[in-house]
Amino acid sequence: MTHIESDVTKCQGYANCVALGSEHFDLDDDGLVVVLREAVEDDERETVEAAVRSCPVNAIWVREG
Repeated sequence: MTHIESDVTKCQGYANCVALGSEHFDLDDDGLVVVLREAVEDDERETVEAAVRSCPVNAIWVREG
C-alpha cells in the first residue's frame, strides 16, 4: 500500500496539494500541510501523486509499504 508523508518544516503553505487532493491534504491554522489520510487506495494514487508533484518545496511525498 502507498502512504503519504510530510515535513511541515519544509511546508510554505502554497496549498497546491489541497487544490489537487483535498481528500488527503489540508492546511492547519498556521497554513502548514496536514495529511488527512495517510493511506492511498489504488484508485486515488494518480491524484495523490499529482498533488505531491505540485508541491514546490517537496514537503510531501509518497512511500510504498
